[in-house]
Amino acid sequence: MATFHFVEDYERYVADLIRQHPLDTAMSLAVGGAYEGVGAIECAILQHAGLEPGMAVVDLGCGSGRLAVALSRAVAVSYLGLDVVPALLDYARTKVPKSYKFVLNRALSLPVEAASVDVLCAFSVFTHLLHAETYLYLEDAHRALRPGGRVVLSFLEFALPDHWAVFAKTVQAQRASTVPHLNQFIERNQITVWAHHLGYADVAFIDGNTAPWPSGEPLGQSIAVLTKA
Repeated sequence: MATFHFVEDYERYVADLIRQHPLDTAMSLAVGGAYEGVGAIECAILQHAGLEPGMAVVDLGCGSGRLAVALSRAVAVSYLGLDVVPALLDYARTKVPKSYKFVLNRALSLPVEAASVDVLCAFSVFTHLLHAETYLYLEDAHRALRPGGRVVLSFLEFALPDHWAVFAKTVQAQRASTVPHLNQFIERNQITVWAHHLGYADVAFIDGNTAPWPSGEPLGQSIAVLTKA
């Protein structure tokens, strides 16, 4: 099996964090910080997108369990978390019920049966992948989803001024040769074109600085919801 850039990048990134910080701090920083707060926002986004009790959820790039913890407190679902870093998965397992499943997955596909998933989410995942890699995941997600199932993904876009700071920081790190991992921007027209070619029936967008769910707390990254016919 090929070794992808994001595997090497995140193994190194997480190992450095563990060396530099207490474990809980390292595990929070590994997923961008604000472990509890952002997890609650992600959970609210999924519920806004139609997540209901009893549904099957696949959390692509689940990290150290930030969303899993929030889901376990809010709604009864069948949960599968996928990530490329064993240390993140090991930590996540300690934070949630034993019924939650976590799998090391380093392929550009999903280890699930066809038409078995109601909601597949990818928060802060495609922001670190090449576009062709994102497309392949979305292709396999279409296979994995039940009819009416949805992909919920977050993304960075130049159209949102708040996202410029991420690009500027990446440029500075690139200049200093200290970029820890890829930061990838995706524009809405790309997502729409991908969804069309892959056979998704509908695409909806939510600005990263808005929050049409009860808490009123925005994620920061923009959201796309792709629905399978």
